[in-house]
Amino acid sequence: MSLPSSMTAIEISEPGGPEVLRPVTRPVPVPGHGQVLIQVAYAGVNRPDALQRAGSYAPPPGASDLPGLEAAGTIAAVGPGVAEWSAGDAVCALLPGGGYAAYAVTSAAHCLPVPRGMGLKAAACLPETYFTVWTNVFQRGGLTAGERFLVHGGSSGIGTTAIQLGRIFGARVFATAGSDKKCRACAELGAERTINYREEDFVAVMRSEGGADLILDMVGGGYIPRNIKALADDGRLVQIAFLSGPKVELNFAEVMVRRLTITGSTLRPQSDLAKARIAEGLRAQVWPHLDSGRVAPVLDSEFPLEKAAEAHARMESSAHIGKIVLKV
Repeated sequence: MSLPSSMTAIEISEPGGPEVLRPVTRPVPVPGHGQVLIQVAYAGVNRPDALQRAGSYAPPPGASDLPGLEAAGTIAAVGPGVAEWSAGDAVCALLPGGGYAAYAVTSAAHCLPVPRGMGLKAAACLPETYFTVWTNVFQRGGLTAGERFLVHGGSSGIGTTAIQLGRIFGARVFATAGSDKKCRACAELGAERTINYREEDFVAVMRSEGGADLILDMVGGGYIPRNIKALADDGRLVQIAFLSGPKVELNFAEVMVRRLTITGSTLRPQSDLAKARIAEGLRAQVWPHLDSGRVAPVLDSEFPLEKAAEAHARMESSAHIGKIVLKV
């Protein structure tokens, strides 16, 4: 395949609001050992992109300074040592950065096949959320069938994924959201009980059910001590973000007496090997459900690449349900 020398991309001109995202021309990246070059069709838009844009989430060493942590497209070239993929293969992939561009490089081990019957637009919604949910809910959180699973932010990209996977693997899923419309969307995805957090106290609801065995939280702040109270004995709290801040005063006596576990992780700084192992778990245990259509990403909206600022504004408005993508 003949490749161009330059490409259109969206860069962060300076730390700030959505308006600092601007189109530029960049050289097409070259895949290194164990890497592939993807001709991007669609790129997913995620909260970490906005944090990077605001100057509070720097890319790890060696990663592109361009935003974008997931994409779907076709492989344009493979680097040395890559045997599992070939030029022309349709993939979706977790990226270290650089997704807001016509071409992006990533580790070959972080690519997954586009599920059967699924288009590239939908496939671009998968990597960041499915990697995050699989590693935190199932590998770290140890969710098992029959357990009570509370998902905060149930209408977000992470939330809609967590609800579906929790249901598929036999958990009793509960979800919080900020409007009746969002609660209805969570119920349609498989949540047996939804909680409009503007009208109900999720602590009281979960305690009436016997407490949550596992809570997935991206809010932080004042939610942390409330999560502790909402957990059942021996329950687990998995923290993946802090939209309301990372610091809070907490009485650890309750954690000890009730044998609670507090854990969590961020995805981007993890090693290539760790991410490859997550990909292996997804391919073996989750991809068959995507192939069969039993689970599917929830797409909120699509924006052209050059309107990335509008996509960020929609995400930060919290009006969306599911994922936002950029068409490259």
